[in-house]
Amino acid sequence: MKKLQTIQEVLTFINESHLAFLYVSQEDCSVCHSLRPKLIELLKNYSKIELREVEAEKVKEISAEYLVFSAPTLLFFVDGKEYIREGKFVQFKKLTESIEQIYSFEESQML
Repeated sequence: MKKLQTIQEVLTFINESHLAFLYVSQEDCSVCHSLRPKLIELLKNYSKIELREVEAEKVKEISAEYLVFSAPTLLFFVDGKEYIREGKFVQFKKLTESIEQIYSFEESQML
């Protein structure tokens, strides 16, 4: 997973990607480290979703720009608009259902 290093990279990624998934983590966060591989594996099923990671302590502006106050935080954007926000204790079944619903709708719109 590519890491974004500046708030400008984050903004560009979200605004230029049709389906953008942002994983906000922290280096000293054990939950972040255990969640990361699960998220990567889940998103392998959705080839059109672009996934990027940003470390909150390195890109401090992420808190103000997207109201992220804890890690991990998962943000899913469609055409720059936030559709999913999950934090701390992520329920993967619920997350998968939400992604599937949005992804299926987006796929049907592209036909």
